[in-house]
Amino acid sequence: MWGAGLKWMFLIIGTTIGAGYASGRELWQFFGHESGLAILLFSLFFSFCCVVIMNISYKLKTSHYLPVLQEIVGSRLTGVFDVMILLYLFTTTIVMIAGSGATGQAFNFSYWWGILFIAVALVLLFSRGVNGLININRFILPVLLVGMLYILIMFTIDQELKLFSHWHEQRNWMAAFPFTALNILPLIAVLGAIGNKVSSRIEIIIACVGSGISLGVISYIYNNSLIQIADEILLYEIPLFAILKHYPFEILVLMSILLWFAIFTTAASGMLGIASRLQEYFQKPLYLIVIAALLIMVPLTTFGFSTLISFIYPIYGILNLYILARLLLYPLWNTLDKGK
Repeated sequence: MWGAGLKWMFLIIGTTIGAGYASGRELWQFFGHESGLAILLFSLFFSFCCVVIMNISYKLKTSHYLPVLQEIVGSRLTGVFDVMILLYLFTTTIVMIAGSGATGQAFNFSYWWGILFIAVALVLLFSRGVNGLININRFILPVLLVGMLYILIMFTIDQELKLFSHWHEQRNWMAAFPFTALNILPLIAVLGAIGNKVSSRIEIIIACVGSGISLGVISYIYNNSLIQIADEILLYEIPLFAILKHYPFEILVLMSILLWFAIFTTAASGMLGIASRLQEYFQKPLYLIVIAALLIMVPLTTFGFSTLISFIYPIYGILNLYILARLLLYPLWNTLDKGK
């Protein structure tokens, strides 16, 4: 039970901690100064929304996200949000692939070597079907979380930062809504694809509460660290490297590898959502759909990593507020529907 719950928890975290999040770019885009309350609210909203999504997918025993989406937004809007989810997964997976290229550039490798490496890894992963992604998350995510927490806590100690010195003003609390909305949409796609593999509601509680707390703690410590280097962030494509410059080259190498795995797990989650949905139409193996998608995506990565994040993420964060509202109010309107 605990093992299965942790398996889904790592899938949720792996979907959320991608290139934008792990690099610090996404957190800085939404949070920054006076955001402690915003991050606390995000943690609560995120856990609750994950519980709603997983309960629906578990109840319907789904293998792709469309039935879950229909339950959340209603049949009239399902078509609109179906297209929106596919576009979102498509564009954010492009961001992850671009992030792999940017990570390679940090070590003076060609941008295209980083792109090629993640593309080949995705095809190999999906040659094993859905279980390939679930199994790799189980091994990668604990190492990634420990590594991120280690470097952030070390930076906090070395720079003598105070974790709770900014709570007297919390004017950015509204950022919790678009940030949660941004991260919830891909989870509908991913958790909708594994509803037929969940075996109990206890697993759901472990996965959702555990992922919400984990992401809340990491987000708070990470954001607090970024505040201290705010003047330097503009100079870095990946803000994490502004923190890592204070440490030996070996730490930079280790964290860059972990950053790439964060990119990879989110790209893989996005591909799972796309491929499981399209498989219903084309009746082809997952890896063939992944190859076709990559042939379209790779040329679009030339727009650049930070440009893609700064343009795409805020727009989708606002658009997804409707789905966030439906999820937060789901118990209420679901009770009302049953009472009719």
